[in-house]
Amino acid sequence: MQTQLAPQYQSSPDGQAAEAILRKCVHCGFCTATCPTYQLLGDELDGPRGRIYLIKQVLEGTPPTRKTQVHLDRCLTCRNCESTCPSGVQYGHLLDIGRKLVDAQVPRPLGERALRWALKEGLPSPLFAPAFGLGQLVRPLLPHALQNKVPAKQPAGVTPSRSHARKVLVLQGCVQPAMSPNINSATARVFDAAGIECVAAAKAGCCGAVKFHLNDQDGGMAEMRANIDAWWPHIEAGVEGIVINASGCGVTVKEYGHILRDDPAYAAKAQRVSELTKDVSEWLPSLVPELKTKVAGSARHIAFHPPCSMQHGMQLRGGVEKYMGELGFNVKTTGCEAHLCCGSAGTYSVLNPTLSYQLRDRKLGNLAKTFGDQAPDEIVSANIGCITHLQSGTSTPVRHWIEVLDEALQQSA
Repeated sequence: MQTQLAPQYQSSPDGQAAEAILRKCVHCGFCTATCPTYQLLGDELDGPRGRIYLIKQVLEGTPPTRKTQVHLDRCLTCRNCESTCPSGVQYGHLLDIGRKLVDAQVPRPLGERALRWALKEGLPSPLFAPAFGLGQLVRPLLPHALQNKVPAKQPAGVTPSRSHARKVLVLQGCVQPAMSPNINSATARVFDAAGIECVAAAKAGCCGAVKFHLNDQDGGMAEMRANIDAWWPHIEAGVEGIVINASGCGVTVKEYGHILRDDPAYAAKAQRVSELTKDVSEWLPSLVPELKTKVAGSARHIAFHPPCSMQHGMQLRGGVEKYMGELGFNVKTTGCEAHLCCGSAGTYSVLNPTLSYQLRDRKLGNLAKTFGDQAPDEIVSANIGCITHLQSGTSTPVRHWIEVLDEALQQSA
């Protein structure tokens, strides 16, 4: 795609990065066929190709409008289009640039600004956990829409206290410890059973995704640098890697090297962090031999929803089903629209609830058919946002797959 950058963008890092991405686009439209919002709305401007044109116009000097902003906001950033694109267009990076440029020129309505500020400042805040706990206490009194965002209180489980020579860093996350604390403790117990100690750096916090994708890119990068500082002594001490059990965080941490590439003080460290980072599912090949004699598996029908951040952002597919199968679990991905987003997409379900719930119900309908006429006994996923969002629309239990593995280990002990 030929692009004539406006003078103000010709020498800017954002302009040059965007132009390099745009030049790979060949207008084929394959991306449109797999875009969730285009499927729902049928508007070219609510698909990747249309949004690419909108960003191209801004870069060429056309003033963006509120309509431009809305079309970019409606994108889930699921990156399904990247999996489909035959030319390797890095649409997610282009969208980050486009949203930044548009928001700098188009003021948002006051209510929208307030909501986005509350999300980007509230979710990563230390005050989130006590506020969330209060919400759980009064959950029966909350409106249905808020109840969907406040799952009932869950037990955390015991975190192992044994020390092992093999150590990995883990990111606890910003909302996961409050919303579903058992995911982190289950991860530690599974690794402990394989002779690996999970270490949480005390000063590591939010991965930076919430602020970065709500266009507070400076705030997001500050959180990324803080995590690098917290992890670096452990990296220098020789930890084997960084384990992420929320795929939305994983895809972001894996991109620290890209995001901080122009920061002379952090570029090299950020790249090293990205190289060490793996989704917890990527550890399964090495964990299976250690766990095979310690777990009996289960015949329960388990439907797996692979989050977009996992299958499109990190390009990880099939690992959970394969290796959980080797451990004796009946885990299967639906044969219908497994590639489509469930509608959670970080803060998307709050900012665009109508589209989000349409996608949730569509996803749950497909998951219900995973085993033909027999409904699944439970649904598993790999991201706290997807788990909470899907659970709000079904009575079928929805958990992280690591919790299923941990439960089986505990039963077999």
